[in-house]
Amino acid sequence: MSKLPIVVAIPTKNEAENIAAAVGSVIGHFEAVVVVDSDSDDDTVKIAERLGADVVPYQWDGGYPKKKQWCLDNVRTDIPWMLFIDGDERPSPELLSELRQIFSRPVDVAAFDIPLGYWFAGKRLRHGYTIVKRALMDRTRCRFPVLGDLEAPGMGEQEGHYQPVAESVRALRSPIEHEDLDPVRTWFDRHNRYSDWEAWLELHPEVREETRLAKTRQGQLFHKAPFKPLVSFAYAYVYKRGFLDGRAGLDYALAMSFYRWQIGLKTREGLKAREGRRTREERQPRGSG
Repeated sequence: MSKLPIVVAIPTKNEAENIAAAVGSVIGHFEAVVVVDSDSDDDTVKIAERLGADVVPYQWDGGYPKKKQWCLDNVRTDIPWMLFIDGDERPSPELLSELRQIFSRPVDVAAFDIPLGYWFAGKRLRHGYTIVKRALMDRTRCRFPVLGDLEAPGMGEQEGHYQPVAESVRALRSPIEHEDLDPVRTWFDRHNRYSDWEAWLELHPEVREETRLAKTRQGQLFHKAPFKPLVSFAYAYVYKRGFLDGRAGLDYALAMSFYRWQIGLKTREGLKAREGRRTREERQPRGSG
């Protein structure tokens, strides 16, 4: 069986719990598998190398390009097509089959949007949120946008919650399975950091607008919605029938609603602090000329 003419890039930082499943799902199916590691201090690198992946070290210099764009610029540039998967993701067998059909002939688009099969608290969710990632792209025709968010907390070396810009895009049917084997507290740890970044954007409207334009259509619509925690819960649990996933569906809808509440609370805190600084500055006596 011939390998798909694609390099798989797996950005990692301490993914020892998950990396074996990620690498094992792609080795032998793709032309190259490269783990791009940011100084992991667990067994991520050792496990990836043992399973046959190449490992490339990455150190962020604090500017752009960030990690994924750096991969497009530097990792196996002899192969135009790159598939990004996280350390806790793996392509489904159905996706591998779909990709073999697509790449059996010339490809006429620059990128593909791929749905996520999302797992939460140990259960595969069949309803609720539909998450789509622009994860497969021709590096010669795609690029992650450069935004003015380097002072924002929460994301660091990784690009934020926005999509790479592509000349043309097609949606695939089959999913990447997203199953994090770490304890659920790590989900809350990550989303606490993500909410710092999202709240910073709310306080910097010019950068927020840049980010909105680089999001999916669903993300752009939700960006404008009022009462986001309530809308988030109603959309996922009721409209998208998350209740059919049982307790896991309820837990995930509540967790995402809590994430939106965090963003709103941190934004209001930031606005209050900004107003306080402005008031103190206005009260300071002006020097005489």
